[in-house]
Amino acid sequence: MKDHLLAIRNGDKLTLREEILLIIRLSLPAILAQLSSVIMQYIDASMVGHLGPNESAAIGLVTSTTWLIGGLMTAASMGFTVSVAHKIGARDEAGARAIVKWGLLCVLGFGLVLMTICVSISQFLPTWMGGATEIRRDASAYFLVYALTIPVHEMLYISQGMIQSSGNIKVPSILSVIMCGLDVLFNALLIPVLGVVGAALGTSISIIVTTIVMMYILLVKSPMLHILGRKEKEKSSFSSFARSDIPHALKIAIPVAIDNIIMGFAYVAFTRIVSQFGTEAVAANSFSITAESLCYMPGFGIGVAATTIVGQCIGARRREEARRLGWMCVILGMVVMGFSGFLMWVFAPQMIGILSPDPTIRALGTEILRIEAFAELFYGAAITAAGVFRGAGETLLSSVLNLASVWVVRIPLAIFLGSRYGLKGAWIAMCTELCVRGLLFLTRMLLWNKRKKISN
Repeated sequence: MKDHLLAIRNGDKLTLREEILLIIRLSLPAILAQLSSVIMQYIDASMVGHLGPNESAAIGLVTSTTWLIGGLMTAASMGFTVSVAHKIGARDEAGARAIVKWGLLCVLGFGLVLMTICVSISQFLPTWMGGATEIRRDASAYFLVYALTIPVHEMLYISQGMIQSSGNIKVPSILSVIMCGLDVLFNALLIPVLGVVGAALGTSISIIVTTIVMMYILLVKSPMLHILGRKEKEKSSFSSFARSDIPHALKIAIPVAIDNIIMGFAYVAFTRIVSQFGTEAVAANSFSITAESLCYMPGFGIGVAATTIVGQCIGARRREEARRLGWMCVILGMVVMGFSGFLMWVFAPQMIGILSPDPTIRALGTEILRIEAFAELFYGAAITAAGVFRGAGETLLSSVLNLASVWVVRIPLAIFLGSRYGLKGAWIAMCTELCVRGLLFLTRMLLWNKRKKISN
């Protein structure tokens, strides 16, 4: 089978059919990986949901905070993973391996600092989030287990991202599926005994096992990126790497970090708004977000493929191909997520019913999922376009667009509509904001400067 990414790096012209095949070949494994991650969350939520609404609400209360932390970890790794794609696209494999070496050390240090902060606040977080007294203890314990494994999460994100940036999306996808299976196994063993803490431990153990294998693939088995067991000695001192590549990595990572902080605090603020509607509303909100993620994870998978493709095009100094392939990824993302939104509207009762036996939670969840279904088409545009611009190394404006969309539209509208219509009003606000965000990113795609100078 022809290696289309190698053809891009070599400067060869791809036919339309080959471009479509490239996007599909990279997107399918990435979609599978994203879906397996969501299924893992789905299984967690379903198992905990059958323990009762309080246990479900305890996890839902801190979920937005774990998203915030996850966004920071993703940002820390993003600059290095995109830089790897650029180096490989430029056929500089030695430079890519230098980024692997020092990138791992940098993000590990960041993960340890983040872990220390999160462990120190775990006892107080449920109170800050406005959680009811009866769910605070479980919420605190769940977040503490998560906090203790933050460095492992960080190493998983960066090793997975670097392998994907090299063009190998299949192996990380297979490992993600295996991680899902391990999560089911460990949760089945631990949740009946330890409840909410068992869910946190089951997920953490599955992540630890997967991270060990992922690091082995990156450091030992990757043809382009492995840095252990190499016979030749490459001259890649830290000083030369720092001068040329750390500023480039930070230029990508800092806007992503700002973006994820903005989005993370928006999720926290949204959860804080929802928490005033009661325990059942918090549980319904959490379950519905988990259920909806089945629809938008394909978009994230296509976004991963877009980052890899566009990143290597930019590294190979083929901006026109980057633009064309980027648009093809965005269109595919919109089509797939538009269809997913239709399925979510039709099967909303079944999707939420798997997660909770409580009739009130099911009714609320069904109603708000059907509201959100109308946003999936434009949300697909926003997700995949963001992947395109990450690959191009142009992340600053994406952060600005997210800031404007979330804090100008979603949060004020959620406060206004939530005070009148409760959880339904808050989700109308979310649906409106996602449509606005999609239109903003589509506009940016249209205005993407064809003649902008390529920088490495």
